[in-house]
Amino acid sequence: MRRSIDDYPFDPADLPPGDDDEFSPVSWAVAIADDYEDATPRVVLTVEEVGQAGYGLVAHLSPPLARRLQAAIGDALKEIGEAGSA
Repeated sequence: MRRSIDDYPFDPADLPPGDDDEFSPVSWAVAIADDYEDATPRVVLTVEEVGQAGYGLVAHLSPPLARRLQAAIGDALKEIGEAGSA
């Protein structure tokens, strides 16, 4: 089973101000999959630079690693004064 959860195509407004070449325009996608040899479901995070489809990085995260990433993003949001969502 593979199922897309969310994806975000790049928007030029997402880049912070700076030199045009300073920041890479990226898109991301989150999916779930269980088509591994051990049949364990995982969260699949794909990050690709715009114009480089098929050459991005794909992380296959076990539930504990996905929760760790979720917590890290929540902590980062708190650090910049933004409330996280549950």
